[in-house]
Amino acid sequence: MALTFRLDPPGGPHLREGVLALWTDVSNAGGSVGFVPPVTVEDIRPEWLKHLAAMTEGRTRLLVGYDEEGAVAATAFLAFNTHRLMTHWLWLYTVMVHPRHHGKGYGRDLLAAAEDAARGFDGIRAIRLTCRGGEGLERFYASCGYKEVGRVPDAIRVAPGDERDDITMLLPLG
Repeated sequence: MALTFRLDPPGGPHLREGVLALWTDVSNAGGSVGFVPPVTVEDIRPEWLKHLAAMTEGRTRLLVGYDEEGAVAATAFLAFNTHRLMTHWLWLYTVMVHPRHHGKGYGRDLLAAAEDAARGFDGIRAIRLTCRGGEGLERFYASCGYKEVGRVPDAIRVAPGDERDDITMLLPLG
């Protein structure tokens, strides 16, 4: 069964706890979403609060994919660029699908829903994202239409002696 996507879903405990649980589970499964396992909900909460503040200020929009039971199963944050010369593209951050749903095509569905959302914003002509090298993520994003446009070797230190490339990907919407 497909996920149901909603841009800017209503806030509240269901959303908060769902996103925190998803982010924790994805991180602990080794997902490249800003943390290294093991993490707890309390480790994630400060980052959620930063995203929430950006959403409240209108700088960021939240896209959520709900599974058939209504649980938060996927997320992506679409962040508007505030630099006056770069407002024609946005960032896609914290792209996550719950590990229990891997292999079902939900990652592609999430990226397609994010693309649809971005096309609905006035003046947006491209989506940029970054991903951690060494995971094969750049191949996945490329298979969804993104092109690698930059790479900084060893920019992400996962652990001492384990540095990964920071890869920038771009999806033109034109």
